[in-house]
Amino acid sequence: MTATIERNATAATIAPVAETPRERAARYVWAGTRIALGWIFLWAFLDKAFGLGHETGTKNAWINGGSPTKGFLTFGAAGPFKGIYQDIAGATWADWLFMAGLAGIGVALMLGVGMRLAATAGTLLMVLMWTAVLPPANNPFMDDHLIYAAVLAGLALVGAGNTLGLGRAWANLPVVRKYGWLK
Repeated sequence: MTATIERNATAATIAPVAETPRERAARYVWAGTRIALGWIFLWAFLDKAFGLGHETGTKNAWINGGSPTKGFLTFGAAGPFKGIYQDIAGATWADWLFMAGLAGIGVALMLGVGMRLAATAGTLLMVLMWTAVLPPANNPFMDDHLIYAAVLAGLALVGAGNTLGLGRAWANLPVVRKYGWLK
């Protein structure tokens, strides 16, 4: 069923369309996915920064002088881009950019703010991480990094920050209204 709206109708004269239970459930599934993926990014930052012992030991923590990029890019990189990644392994600029990305993407997703920016940055980070391990271990080309990239795009497209997040309040900030890419 389609509705026809007169050209001169205003938002005040148009009755809002009621949300179906299915649409409401989808909003909450996307919100939960956003928070879960945000935690993945934020946890990676926290573990690498403070050496919480899950993947990064205390002695290798960033705050203790460890490099969050050196180990993986030196020993884990494979495939056609191996040399490029090994060349930047442990570089201060690479460490700072990687850690800022993890923290920024994680916080943005957890709070539901800056979803377009977080999805773009997260997708770029995931694709770069995918290229560091080509070909993937379990498939000729597909791995979790590309799936995360697709999920990030979906989160931004459906406005997942508006449910269980601060997305609506963020979108109403003057700077965000002026620069829509900050949504």
